[in-house]
Amino acid sequence: MSKNEISHIGRVKEMTPESTVVEIISSSACSACHAKGLCGVSEEKVKEIEVPTDPYATWNVGDEVRVMLRQTMGLKAVWISYVVPLLILMILILTLSAVNVKEIYAGLVSIAAVAVYYLVIYLLRNRLAKDFVFYLKEK
Repeated sequence: MSKNEISHIGRVKEMTPESTVVEIISSSACSACHAKGLCGVSEEKVKEIEVPTDPYATWNVGDEVRVMLRQTMGLKAVWISYVVPLLILMILILTLSAVNVKEIYAGLVSIAAVAVYYLVIYLLRNRLAKDFVFYLKEK
């Protein structure tokens, strides 16, 4: 694994000629704490990731594999999901406040604009999915 990749260990759940479904466990930072059973704050979620099947793959259902993604794609995801909506929100709030629009309307318009942004992202999800391609490696 290089520094330019993000990886998670997962287990192959299902394989078809077109795609392989890998189940990974995403855990919060405190899930490794020895007191997590008492605390109730730790969080683990099981996620399924669909990866194009490699015709030369040597793994089978139940095998542990490493799910990889280029780090630049992770940074792109952060920009799309967090930074751009924050910029939209802040620019609209500050601009509308500067032109003496009431705070309630400035806030509602800003939130509506972010909602429209997320709707556009949702509508473009298939196109974006082509950019965010995961791949598998041996554990």
